[in-house]
Amino acid sequence: MNDESKKEREIMMVMRKLLTTIVREVTPEHKSLRHPLSDQTIQDIRSCLGLITAREKELADAAGRTAQERPYFADQPAATKVVPISKIGKVKREDED
Repeated sequence: MNDESKKEREIMMVMRKLLTTIVREVTPEHKSLRHPLSDQTIQDIRSCLGLITAREKELADAAGRTAQERPYFADQPAATKVVPISKIGKVKREDED
């Protein structure tokens, strides 16, 4: 990944975090209260977040990595288990013996 795309990736992350933080902060705690943002502003924020997500995916694809990468610890157990093909077979029922 070159410095330019790395910088763009950082910009996208900061913009996404900022927009979601703003929305979180202006969202009223009680559902009975009216949201202070207009419907058009909400739509514009959604559009911006959609564009940011699309660009982040393009950058991830160009760099050869997935857009959904998450940090993990080395001692963290794997979420998946590899099963060798030779171990895959028909399950024997007790009455088949």
